[in-house]
Amino acid sequence: MIHNDVLRSVRYMLNLRDAKLLEILKLAGTEIPLEEFQKYLKTEEEAGFVACPDEVMAHFLDGLIYFRRGKDPLRPALPIELPVTNNSVLKKLRVAFELKEADIGNILSQAGFAVSAPELSAFFRRKDHPNYRECGDQYLRNFLKGLSQSQHIRPRH
Repeated sequence: MIHNDVLRSVRYMLNLRDAKLLEILKLAGTEIPLEEFQKYLKTEEEAGFVACPDEVMAHFLDGLIYFRRGKDPLRPALPIELPVTNNSVLKKLRVAFELKEADIGNILSQAGFAVSAPELSAFFRRKDHPNYRECGDQYLRNFLKGLSQSQHIRPRH
């Protein structure tokens, strides 16, 4: 799934304005001009569309965690993880929204997409683990759809 779709989904899900999205990025230690960021929010069919780079997506996801859960000033920020895959997006969203694997399974089933517990846990394993499985676009898309319909998205701030 392209990062632009994830940005737009989170934006609409949490009803965030462009300025708040930039604040979220700033929480993770990066700043982007508004005009540049707005290009990442466009669809592929729109004029001026620019694909959101891995670095911006990684900072956005870390900033979303800080936005939703708070930032401990005593702990240094972790280095960003590149490349940003569907698995890492799913992991970061799980942390940001304080979800357990059972919650994710329920969210997916609410979106009409059933997944077994072992299949779901395989998405959260390290890439070198024998039971690791890549999270496909369809899983992530349905997770975002289900999450937008769930009670887990209540604003924290």
